[in-house]
Amino acid sequence: MSGLLEGKRLLITGVITDASLAFHAARVAQEQGATVVLTGFGRLSLVERIVKRLPEPAPVLELDVQNPEHLSTLADRVGAHVDGLDGVLHSIAYAPPSCLGAPFLDAPAEDVSTAVEISAHSYKSVANAVLPLLTRGSSVVGMDFDARVAWPAYNWMGVAKAALESVNRYLARELGEHGVRVNLVSAGPMKTMAAKSIPGFAELEDGWGDRAPLGWDTTDPEPVAKSICAVLSDWLPATTGSMIMVDGGVHATGQ
Repeated sequence: MSGLLEGKRLLITGVITDASLAFHAARVAQEQGATVVLTGFGRLSLVERIVKRLPEPAPVLELDVQNPEHLSTLADRVGAHVDGLDGVLHSIAYAPPSCLGAPFLDAPAEDVSTAVEISAHSYKSVANAVLPLLTRGSSVVGMDFDARVAWPAYNWMGVAKAALESVNRYLARELGEHGVRVNLVSAGPMKTMAAKSIPGFAELEDGWGDRAPLGWDTTDPEPVAKSICAVLSDWLPATTGSMIMVDGGVHATGQ
């Protein structure tokens, strides 16, 4: 029996550790038959060691989304490993410490600008950089944390995620003529390195399972990874500009 992503060529960005959602998305994608190219930022030797834990070997490319040369050469560097792309996962976000956990009113404009550039604008930058490789019917997926409400401690990252949600809609409009779908997967809180860096975010994690109608395990990345792979597959052919909620149902409860 062939896998859900049999024969698909995917670019998966944002691998940091084996706790990264990008890592688990890559793992499930390979299990479902995909060929995967990965990107990391900084400490690439660590990322290269981490990816050896995947079911199959995968090349790792350096990608700093604030580096114009990295973006302008991305298609060629990816193209050295695959002859086209059927899907892209954007799993990149960063905000300076002043924007997360610190008082919302105190964050300087330059720090907010950094958060929005890396966490929202780069979604467009990466998609645009690899557009020459994207085939008709391909899927671009971004990672979100529901920004329709103001979460404790999330602060300006929440604002950046709200920008990401808007970019998703505009990008879907622009890439539709190329036959490319663009959607977000909005995941509930997970115990990733990124989450651990947010002061006060643990309180949000700890109560999530109690509020989720289906329950929620912050240590189990499998539901999110499988959902990402479903959106990357051919099984949502007419879905674009959407946000797929993978949070145990908390978004629907109003709690």
